[in-house]
Amino acid sequence: MQAGDRISQVLEDRIAELESRLAFQEHAINTLSDALAAARDEEARNALMLHRALEELRQLRLTMSSSPLSADPASEPPPPHY
Repeated sequence: MQAGDRISQVLEDRIAELESRLAFQEHAINTLSDALAAARDEEARNALMLHRALEELRQLRLTMSSSPLSADPASEPPPPHY
């Protein structure tokens, strides 16, 4: 094998190694991108659920403050074990 052939083989091996690394990195980036998109979707769903829960809590507080008799524990009937 001549020196030029050895250099050519070394360069081909290096190129193959770099192509393999590039393919692995592209796969990793795609996987991370998919995971990030899923996390953003989940965060949006959680934000919507939190918004709805806070709105329901606000409505309950308004209801309880507008009818003080229902919020008074003394007006409640005794528990069944009495």
